[in-house]
Amino acid sequence: MPLAMNKEVFITCAVTGSGGTQDRSPHVPRSPEQIANSAIDAATAGAAVVHCHVRDPETGAPSRDPALFREVTERIRDAEVDVVLNLTAGMGGDIVFGPTEAPLPVDAAGTDMVGATERMAHVAECLPEICTLDCGTMNFAEADYVMTNTPGMLRAMGGMMTALGVKPEIEAFDTGHLWFAKQLVAEGVLTSPALVQLCMGVPWGAPNDLNTFMAMVNAVPEDWAWSAFSLGRDQMPFVAASVLAGGNVRVGLEDNLWLGKGQLATNAQLVERAVTIIENMGARVVGPEAVRARLGLVKRAPKVLA
Repeated sequence: MPLAMNKEVFITCAVTGSGGTQDRSPHVPRSPEQIANSAIDAATAGAAVVHCHVRDPETGAPSRDPALFREVTERIRDAEVDVVLNLTAGMGGDIVFGPTEAPLPVDAAGTDMVGATERMAHVAECLPEICTLDCGTMNFAEADYVMTNTPGMLRAMGGMMTALGVKPEIEAFDTGHLWFAKQLVAEGVLTSPALVQLCMGVPWGAPNDLNTFMAMVNAVPEDWAWSAFSLGRDQMPFVAASVLAGGNVRVGLEDNLWLGKGQLATNAQLVERAVTIIENMGARVVGPEAVRARLGLVKRAPKVLA
């Protein structure tokens, strides 16, 4: 197939994530203030969208505390730099089974499995323009950990996102996730055109070879918007690959800690590197207003708590 390079590219910066990176780099933000400041710096560097998790400010462990999300949201919205806010809704779907000969009961320390309303509580309160919808269940690299998103859970959460007017960013870790995303649109749970993030190279989802990547790209409906990323040293090559294949890009410390060999990165530096790659390819990096117009987003204030 001929190349259909994207000439108007938006960059998403995944600011902190929920992985165990908090002790591997001093640049991984922990507190709401640090997360918000890192997101603002990324926006100043050229990111049109910031994708935010929250962490326990003391330990750096992943959290889904709505108060932490609210503080991050308010700090970003109060900043002088405009940016599209994308909050994770992926927390609360973690099951860690017991050993292979005794998988039940599950490991209570690692399992965090709650209902759809609780998983969506911070989204309903903060009303970001975008929130993520991990569109399937997947084994991760850890031996007995499963990211759990059943069809029923996804229908419930997707319906809540649609009712709230928050654009779901479909996180597709494999081709079956795209298949089910199209089913959700066909059922009217999600609206079309949808927004997709192709998550490449996450063990044990879609490997990040170019044949698999193009299979994922070709499974996205032509009128949907999409971005892609890969991990670690492959983050920047996938900036170029995504633009060449017609998509947008994601970078950030959630997926990669390094700017170069022995050089730990900040989020702003990763965005700056992506901007350089995109512009050297002859494309233009677009800002948050262009993204809102393209995706039909509305910037809103959070709900006022009683």
